[in-house]
Formats: sequence, structure tokens, C-alpha cells
Amino acid sequence: MKHGIALSVASSILFATMYFYATLMQPFDGDLVFAWRVLMGLPMMALVVHRMRGWPQLRATAHQFRHGRFLLLMLVCSGLMGIQLWLFVWAPLHGYALDVSTGYFLLPLMMVLAGRLVYGERLSRWQAWAVAFALLGVAHETWRVGSVSWATALVALGYPPYFMLRRRLQVDALSGLWFDMLFLLPVAVFVLQSQATAVGHIFAAHPRMFLQVPLLGLLSAVSLSMYLAASRIIPLSLFGLLGYVEPVLLFWVAFLLMGEPVSPAQWLTYGPIWLAIVLVAIEGAQKWRAEARQRMQQRKG
Repeated sequence: MKHGIALSVASSILFATMYFYATLMQPFDGDLVFAWRVLMGLPMMALVVHRMRGWPQLRATAHQFRHGRFLLLMLVCSGLMGIQLWLFVWAPLHGYALDVSTGYFLLPLMMVLAGRLVYGERLSRWQAWAVAFALLGVAHETWRVGSVSWATALVALGYPPYFMLRRRLQVDALSGLWFDMLFLLPVAVFVLQSQATAVGHIFAAHPRMFLQVPLLGLLSAVSLSMYLAASRIIPLSLFGLLGYVEPVLLFWVAFLLMGEPVSPAQWLTYGPIWLAIVLVAIEGAQKWRAEARQRMQQRKG
């Protein structure tokens, strides 16, 4: 249990590190950092698959490609994930780091709403209050600036369709992520090819890139492997609860390390959203403790 918790927290720390690391990749822009992340991340991820003995799962998934509809939906999933991977490294370079971190704060609540609206799942009292506080924060931001940041909306509203498609296709996380990266490879190659001259000049002018580019892929692969390993070790409820560590780290990385300003009025936006996360976290902790007690009783019985 402790090993799984450590892996989950470590993966969140590495994801936050990669968030800041993107700013160190300048003068590469967000498009090029995304392309290098995919290109370098794929061979690193192959090592993860090999270590986790996931090749049979990948072959079973690839066997279903003979069904055109399945392949089409897998390509759609890859496109949805590609947008998020691009935004994750583009935002820190273009002043949208705080907006993206807010999107990750809202994401768990959007997943709760998706479960209610799409699958008819009932909201608990804690979840209902959490959604209400989150909507209050969003309403304040809309009143303050007239809209919600497109980067925030893209994270909060872009991930639920991805996870719902994954659920419909019944593809395991390892296979899904592998084919996401594989299908994004042509896009990455196209981006690099279209800016080949600029890329060559950057490497010539900044030799540090010969080390930083492979390190980007390594960070991506190690954080991913830790995330997947944690998901297999610890109970699902606790795994979901630990998922709130990442957006907290992303916010403070953006605020403290990247120096993105937060006006006093913006705290009235973040406050209700963070309170919503606290409520969901409390409920998750209660469920985890109840499941832990139940497992202990079953062992004694």
C-alpha cells in the first residue's frame, strides 16, 4: 500500500516537473516541445510496456483494428489525447499555466457531472455540494472577465469524452496510451519536418538540447510508468483521491516558479473550486477508510 501511494505521489511530482521543464526547452515553441515529447516518449514507453509485460495486451487490442469502427474511435481517442498533451507543454510557454491548472482542478468534478448526465449515476451529498461550489467559482470568473479561459475549458471539457470513449471501447490503460502515442507519431514527425531548418539552428546554437530532448522523453515515460504501476497496486478510490495532488502541484509551479500573477479577484474564483475539491477528497477518504475496514473484516473472517 505504502509503495503504491509513493508511486502515485512521485508520478504527480514528475508531471509537475515536466510542466516546468517545458519552459526550459526554449527557444523551442510549444508545438516543437509537443513533437519531441511524442517522438522521444514512444521508445521510452516501449520500455515501460516491456517491463510491465504488456505486449500481449497490445496485440489483443491491435487485433480489433480489423473492425473499422473500432479503429476510427481509437483514432478519435488519440486525437483527443494529443490535444491535451500539446496543451500541457504549450501552456507554460505562453502564459496559460494557471488556466490549465484550473482545468485540472475542475476535471474531477466534470467527470462526476458526466457520470450523472451520461450514465445516470446519482450524486452523493458531498458531490452535489462540490459541484455547486465549483459552479460558483466558474460563475465568478465568467462575471469577472466575461468568459472562462479556453485553456481551462479545454482541459475540463476535453478529457471526459476521452475517458467515456475509452470506457466504451473497453481498452486497458496501457494499450490505450501506447496507441495514443503511436497514432500521434506522424503528427510529431510532420511538425518537426515542417520546421526542420529552425530545429537544426536551435540544436546548433543550443547544444544543451541534445541532452534536454531525450530527458523530456525520459520524464514522460518514468512518470507514466509510475502512474500505471500505482493504478495497479492501490485501491481505485484511494488512487482517485491521490489524483488531486497533481493539480495542486501544477498551480503552485505556475504561481511560484513561472511567476504567473494571481489578482485578488481571482482568489474568489480559485477559493470555491478548491473547496469543491476538498469536499470530494473528504468523501473519497471516507470511502477508502470504509473499504479498508471492510477488507480487514473479511481477512479476520
